[in-house]
Amino acid sequence: MRSLLVILLAALAFSSYGQFSHADSLRGGYGNTRDWWDLQHYDLSVSFDIEKQEIKGKNVMIYTTPGVTGVYAFRKLQIDLQEPMVIDSVFLGNYKIPGNRITRDGNAYIILYEDAGYDPVNNNELTVYFHGKPRIAKNAPWDGGLIWTKDKNGKPWVTVACQGLGASVWFPCKDSQYDEPDKGVTMHYTCPEDLVCVSNGLFLGKEVGKNNLATFSWNVKNPINNYCMIPYIGDYVNIHDHYAGEKGNLEVDYWVLRGNEEKAKKHFIDAPKTLEALEYWFGPYPFYEDGYKLVEAPHLGMEHQSAVAYGNNYLKGYMGRDLSGTGEGLKWDFIIIHESGHEWYGNNITSKDIADMWIHEGFTCYSETLFTDYWFGTEAGNAYCRGLRKNIHNDKPIIGPYGVQQEGSGDMYYKGANMLHTIRTIYANDSLFRMMLRKMNAVFYHQTVTTQQIEQFMSTELGMDLSKIFDQYLRSKKPPTLQLIYKKNKVKFRWINCVKDFDMPIMNGKEPLSCSAKWSSFSTGRGHSFELNTNLYILLQKKGPKD
Repeated sequence: MRSLLVILLAALAFSSYGQFSHADSLRGGYGNTRDWWDLQHYDLSVSFDIEKQEIKGKNVMIYTTPGVTGVYAFRKLQIDLQEPMVIDSVFLGNYKIPGNRITRDGNAYIILYEDAGYDPVNNNELTVYFHGKPRIAKNAPWDGGLIWTKDKNGKPWVTVACQGLGASVWFPCKDSQYDEPDKGVTMHYTCPEDLVCVSNGLFLGKEVGKNNLATFSWNVKNPINNYCMIPYIGDYVNIHDHYAGEKGNLEVDYWVLRGNEEKAKKHFIDAPKTLEALEYWFGPYPFYEDGYKLVEAPHLGMEHQSAVAYGNNYLKGYMGRDLSGTGEGLKWDFIIIHESGHEWYGNNITSKDIADMWIHEGFTCYSETLFTDYWFGTEAGNAYCRGLRKNIHNDKPIIGPYGVQQEGSGDMYYKGANMLHTIRTIYANDSLFRMMLRKMNAVFYHQTVTTQQIEQFMSTELGMDLSKIFDQYLRSKKPPTLQLIYKKNKVKFRWINCVKDFDMPIMNGKEPLSCSAKWSSFSTGRGHSFELNTNLYILLQKKGPKD
């Protein structure tokens, strides 16, 4: 049965996404070159040659080998580094691994331990030296890579955007969301001393060296995704603040380009408002030990943990537009709310495989609705969420194929948010729904997860079997269709074009009505009326006087 299921899933993946390659499996899989070693810490050093647009450095990786017995229990270890970047040498402890024991397989390097004179199990410090001219982003953050540009004053402005593409585009790492360094990372970035390099976590110090260069060191105490480890090099000025949050005092910093200080002080009022609203809904900000930063960036924005990239040009909405078309989205800065929302979903709770990226984007897109609800009222939040539906394409399933570094449909954002709003609506208890979200961030605190874990958690906490709802919205292309027939003093209804045994209730106002693929009816006589709750994201097929 299992082999048949694998064949069927492979056929579905082929039909929806095309054929996958060996390189896709290397990048997206988690097999015997990765699964036996558990990352504990990165100590990354990178020097930036801005004139040549080149970098060089080393990454010291500390790992453990839980459950591994025997010196040669495992024979291969995979380090990812994308072309045209090059690994120069690899050391296991103080032992230099011979070049003939390292093979390049596209964007992966495989270290062969078999019959070698070194022990990867008991010696768990791997140092990788590297250099090269990394890929340049053509349209960051969507097309990732290094960004070498200048600010309006002609000063160099350098950063990285690499979600999806992967951090291996610029430094050697274990490039998989399955495994984050449990004990955080330390980063040392060298650049011209008249610039500032900002990064994740807390600042350790600046060391001035030779040739007018300086090294800026930063430390992250919590686990972090590879793609969130980002340097921002530029003519930055710091605005420091504090936020009195649920876990006490949170250090807040805004790093903006010189000349933007005054408008940043006025505009970034949305940052503490975001922290307040999302702590209310999701629980404490997950990274108090590392602080919270907004860092001005030469691209629209990205959820870099504790150092959120901001490039919305100090405008309300999404570059001055309201993605919902309701007007609600022009009351706040989209990038501040959305990218900060990822601190809970994406950074605190991370999907193991990017096929399950709806966990990041669905919940974070919904954080915009929850922010609006908190500050402008529930009806405003409802209107905003409903307005987002115009951006849904229903082109393919939200969950993508596993093990090949492939996301599902972009509907993971707006459709994912509307699925959550639908569940909240049929559950009809905002207080307990909120408690479920807060508990989720506590139970899966700093963890990588699967969609099955999140789906089961929600079903258990809400006391509802949501499995068919998840199947319909995540694994099928289209939302369910509600067939309505209006007759005198009666409305008949049933689900069509849905997954087998789909039985989500509908809402007559705030009153739940059981609904399945079989006909049900509701009497509208004697003062009873039928008004379908529009907060459910469904398709309608109507007949009768209400057409």
